Amino acid sequence: MKLKKILALTLASAMTFSLIGCGSKTTSNESVTDTPTATEAPKSTDAPKASATPTPELAEAADLADIIPQETLTLNVYSQLANYEGIQIGWFADVMLEKFNVKLNIINEGDGVFSTRMESGDLGDLVVFGNDGDQYKQAVEKGMLFDWEDEDLVKNYGPTIFKNMSAALEKNRKISNDNVYGIGYNVALNGGSFGDFDYHPDIRWDLYQQIGSPAINTLEDYVDVLKKMKEVCPTSDSGKETYGVSLFNDWDGNMVMFVKATATNFFGVDEFHFGFYNADDGSFQDCLADNGYYLRSLKFYNSLFQNGLLDPDSMTQGYAGCNEDYQDGGAFFCIFSWMAAPQYNTDEHMAAGKKMLPVAAKDQDTLVYGLNTNGGNRIWSIGANTKYPELCMAITNWLCTAEGYLTSEYGPKDLCWEYLPDGSVDLTEFGLQCIMNYQVNMPEPYTGYWIDGRQQINNTTWDKNTEILGGVNGQTYNYLYWPRYLNLPVSEVDQSWRDATQTDSFKEYLSQFDYSVAKAHTYSDSVRSEELDTTWNQVKECIKNGSWKAIYAKTDAEFDEIVAQMKTDANNYGYQQCVEWSANEATLRHAAEN
Repeated sequence: MKLKKILALTLASAMTFSLIGCGSKTTSNESVTDTPTATEAPKSTDAPKASATPTPELAEAADLADIIPQETLTLNVYSQLANYEGIQIGWFADVMLEKFNVKLNIINEGDGVFSTRMESGDLGDLVVFGNDGDQYKQAVEKGMLFDWEDEDLVKNYGPTIFKNMSAALEKNRKISNDNVYGIGYNVALNGGSFGDFDYHPDIRWDLYQQIGSPAINTLEDYVDVLKKMKEVCPTSDSGKETYGVSLFNDWDGNMVMFVKATATNFFGVDEFHFGFYNADDGSFQDCLADNGYYLRSLKFYNSLFQNGLLDPDSMTQGYAGCNEDYQDGGAFFCIFSWMAAPQYNTDEHMAAGKKMLPVAAKDQDTLVYGLNTNGGNRIWSIGANTKYPELCMAITNWLCTAEGYLTSEYGPKDLCWEYLPDGSVDLTEFGLQCIMNYQVNMPEPYTGYWIDGRQQINNTTWDKNTEILGGVNGQTYNYLYWPRYLNLPVSEVDQSWRDATQTDSFKEYLSQFDYSVAKAHTYSDSVRSEELDTTWNQVKECIKNGSWKAIYAKTDAEFDEIVAQMKTDANNYGYQQCVEWSANEATLRHAAEN
């Protein structure tokens, strides 16, 4: 398959922008991650000026003069991870237009979308796969993806990838019939332990103190804690009824997302097909095992429902509706560090002494992900039928440069982040406002709020905790360890948390409890047979639907009855075949780790 060159194209004027990463353990101000209220950006005349500091880079940029289109074109980006559908808007759209003269049409995943696009023979120009390695391998076997080594595509138009992500390229070769069709996400420049905790139980710290800071020994203890919180705070900011938690179903896969993630947060296991992989010993537990991780977590959410602590719209609302609940102070507990707390922790709430902060259960065992030079299983790739393979590769490569990654994560260079004279990176004052308060208006020539313009493909290239490519002093892409964030003043509510926990950062606090580290590996899902795939999808729907019914059970007896019926139905569909396949895959993963 030969590259399809774009002829007689002129170079559009390009602004250089970048992305972000993460840092080493230090006394960080992580406990003051806020999301202030909507803030006006500085007028364009006051915006930070372009820095004369040269940008460090380890790979020479490809000459893009022959591939930047003279006329603006639209690239179709099929991303199984996207929460957005349609043309990318806001500042990231402006960056892509200025740098590559393209618009990105985001196509997200839904029921039957993958199958429909496979049948059409066109997955898209840029293609991003989720965790289901089977679908990626189907695309490879059907010739739906572009070979990155065809006429040295990656070498010529992906020099940063070629020179700095060799392990990720080789991992892809091993899972792609000895060809290279992409790279995984969250690649580490060097291996290591782990960065920050992505999972931790955040609760309303002010309410927790108000009810006397009761002991939380295990997962189920949060029910009584949240019940007491609701008693002292029965209404949200807008006057609506409050709940312990608010959920959504947009990201459900083989299991209900919040239920399986709760197991990851409290039991140190990784979601793995129809069950969980034990990061310590490589063992596998299926999700319907009696007294297992999944059913225990499922019962936890049912207990919240039975106590009036589950937002009744949880099963029908989307991601946006759930976020609105947390912004409004309508729910008090969330297991994702990146979700509820950043929405609630505004300047207004902070000034009132209100904030969501982590409060761990004494027996919790949280899974953290080790740095991995091979990258993860969410794959960046290029559709086989694109007319613009070089352009797609150049865009992917740019997202792998330090500047591209930092821009994608934080916003335009010199407006939101900047290189300092010594070559290190920091947020600008305006960039700090954006990170702390998503609802910041962007100055001209950009439009809309900062959050509206974020990259909607919803995948990353580098691990945020790895060193910045070409950076200095081992600085990582994680802004939590950059000077401007570390030097933030500590609020009263944060200081009360620090005093109570005797720690200065979330990582320091959570490291006092048990945690398990998911090891680096080259494992990728095997291809399921068409027969098993049909069975798989039937079982998946059975477990998701049954789980939601169980969450809304009005009594313990009804819960047990629904779970029993779910087990029976799943087994009738062929659940045991799925479990056997999953258990064998766990063996393959464990071997790959070793």
